[in-house]
Parts: sequence; C-alpha cells; structure tokens
Amino acid sequence: MKEDYYDILGISKGASDAEIKKAYRKMALKYHPDKNPDNTEAEEKFKKAAEAYEVLSDTDKKARYDQFGHQAFEGGGGFGGGGMNMDDIFSQFGDIFGGGFGGGGGFSGFGGGSRQRVVKGSNLRIRVKLTLEEVANGVEKKIKVKRKIQAPGTTYKTCGTCNGAGQVTRVTNTILGRMQTSAACPTCGGAGQTIDKKPSDADAQGLKVAEETVMVKIPAGVVDGMQLKVTSKGNDAPGNGIAGDLLVAIQEEDHPTLKREGDNLHYDMYVSLPDAVLGTSKEIDAVTGKVRIKIEAGVQSGKILRLRGKGIPSINGYGKGDLLVHVNVWTPKTLSKKQKDFFESMKEDEHFEPKPESSDKSFFEKVKDMFS
Repeated sequence: MKEDYYDILGISKGASDAEIKKAYRKMALKYHPDKNPDNTEAEEKFKKAAEAYEVLSDTDKKARYDQFGHQAFEGGGGFGGGGMNMDDIFSQFGDIFGGGFGGGGGFSGFGGGSRQRVVKGSNLRIRVKLTLEEVANGVEKKIKVKRKIQAPGTTYKTCGTCNGAGQVTRVTNTILGRMQTSAACPTCGGAGQTIDKKPSDADAQGLKVAEETVMVKIPAGVVDGMQLKVTSKGNDAPGNGIAGDLLVAIQEEDHPTLKREGDNLHYDMYVSLPDAVLGTSKEIDAVTGKVRIKIEAGVQSGKILRLRGKGIPSINGYGKGDLLVHVNVWTPKTLSKKQKDFFESMKEDEHFEPKPESSDKSFFEKVKDMFS
C-alpha cells in the first residue's frame, strides 16, 4: 500500500501551501542525491517527497487526493500520481528555491555539478466514455491514440551551441555586479542534441505521427471528470528525451433507469394501485445484474427501499454504496364505469381512509434518511 503523501512530508492534512512547500524543501535538501551519493534509500525518499509535493502543491490534484486518495491517480496500466523521473523532480527546484539552484537546468550547490536537462515530450489528452456498469465494475479499454514517435532512421548529434548541456549560461554586468543566468539552449530547445539525419516523412524534430493501441485499465468507482494518467504514452521527445503522458478524462454516460449520487444509486419504481394494496414483487436492473424487489401489501407512495451494497464501489476501497428504490404508486387517470362505481363505493370505507402511522415518515424525514 502506498504511503500517505501527508505522512511522507510530515505534515497534517490541513497544512497550508506555505507549510507544504517548506516541508518539501526541507526533505529535498536532506535527501538530495548530490548530498547522499550512492545512497539508494535517500534517493527513494527524495523521489517520494517530490511525488507528494507534485500532488499536494496543485489545488486540483490535492482536492482529488483528499477525496479519493491514491486511487484518484492510480488505476493500473501505468497510472500514477507522480510517475516522475529525476529531471521532472529537478524542474521543481526553480520554484522551491526561488531560482537560485538552476530551476529546469538542474540542481547544484552540493558539489555535484549541474545536470543535463532532459526534454520531455508533450502530453496527450483523450476523453473516454463509460457506462454506469463499467464504472461500477471497472473496465480495461483498448484506445487508439495518434502520437508522435521518433521516426526510424533518425540520428542525432551533440548540439554545437550548448555542447550537449541543453542550456546556455550568460554572464551580464549590472550595477549590482556580474549576474549569471541559465536558459534553455535556443538551438536545440534544451534537448542537448540536434538532428544529424532524418527520413523524408519526419518533421523538423525527427518525429512522425503513428497510431498506437493503448490498454487503459480503469478502476471501479471512478467519477465523471476524473483524470487518469498513463505514463509515457504521450508524444515522444526528440533525441534522448522522455515521452510525455497520456491523460485520460472520464466521462460517465447517463443510465436509462439509474441515477448516480456519489456511491449510491437511485431507482424510481412505479407500482399499480392493486399491487400497492395487495403486495407484489418486481425485478429491476442494477449495475450488478437483475435484482428482485418484494413490495409489501399496503406500501405507501414515496417509501424508499434501501438495498445495501448494490451501489457503486468506493474508489478509496471503503466498500460499496447502496441502491435506493423509490416506490411510486401509480394512480390511473381514466377508469371504466365499473371501476368508478367500485371506488365510489369505497369512499366511506374505513380501510380507505388515510391513517398515517409513526413509521410513515414525512418527505423531509425521508430526504434526511437518504443522505445520512
């Protein structure tokens, strides 16, 4: 089981943005690879801290994590809340240390020298439509994606402008003294390499568009609008860069009879007046299959029958929601003379007089129970 992001940074769930940033800075300084050479345990803690900060420092990601935990980002098949390599991590330092440690160009200051900047390909975004049954049970989807890949036959050479560093350093004289700044190399765009040879069907970066089938494993209980990530299935980067990610946005389709509310499902059941009086049983569709409902004799319109565990699984693994069946007694609008005569004769019958009992809750009590 993955470690809680708040525990990794040693902060509480109610920590402010400043506290999150301070905690990450402290851990990054403590476990930085240049300060702990050949220490795999320190490097692992360094990566965990970076992954935790990547999520908790982003308002949207933090909100999803607080609601759904790690399941908000992890659905198997390459999903991950972080999925970061070391270059992704070092790109954070420009923000954390105010630009004093090289930002995207790498981290220095512990005697380790600067790191070569690794270029990452652009992300791709797709929308996947899911039925309510697929949401409830989880599903594995085969998705055709058009992404940029390195064209076969493309070769690269070291960039002559930055000598493979991916960045250029400039020294300028100011009234405060000599100032040194680093920026991505304008020739190679930070890749550290330029194209040596490329086939005719490749673009200026040595890439071409290809269609690929990607297997996307979607866990049960996902929510409409949730975004999952498949690592390294976005566009390739030129040279020795790393591929971007495929971001999968979930779109939940409407169900013809069931309405979702969180992990609970609602179903409107209509029963005839004779069935309400005499009692009956009816079969309805649930996301787990057919379910038979017993209607007691004398059921009142508005009664809610709760079927435990017949709803949507919690994406956090906290069990399943319920299926709430709302009973509606259907009153006929047209009657034959014989039927009218029957009901006329029953008007004064004591059995047809409303006599609500304490167990017959009001509408507001039913709504309160439904949400409790």
